[in-house]
Amino acid sequence: MTQKPPRPFTTPPTIADFETMAEEALDTIPRELLSHVGNVLIRVEDFPDEETERDMELESPFDLLGLYRGVDMTRQSVIDVRTDFDAIYLYRRPILDYWCETGEDLFHVIRHVLIHEIGHHFGLSDEDMDRIETTGGR
Repeated sequence: MTQKPPRPFTTPPTIADFETMAEEALDTIPRELLSHVGNVLIRVEDFPDEETERDMELESPFDLLGLYRGVDMTRQSVIDVRTDFDAIYLYRRPILDYWCETGEDLFHVIRHVLIHEIGHHFGLSDEDMDRIETTGGR
């Protein structure tokens, strides 16, 4: 995996900063994984919306760093008519909160959340996603 140098932020990274880091993080994810997510939108929002908070029974909007919304590949069918795009949401404020609490590199946190949510698109287990992240997919 290619490591990006830590970014020295003097103010909290904006949604645009997160979008840039998400694009850079996608460049470090194994191609065999990315070849099937070309139609998945990546969205950055400050927090999950109220419906998501309610549906996921969150105690706080800070409890969710990212979310895959769509039909994972194990449940897709060629005869189903799709009316919506699959999307990965990165939630900026909860990620920033996690970053401040842990001191982890922000790029690494964003990459980790992306891999986890891409894994949901494939219907992968948490163990599969951990292996992909640590071994580069091997």
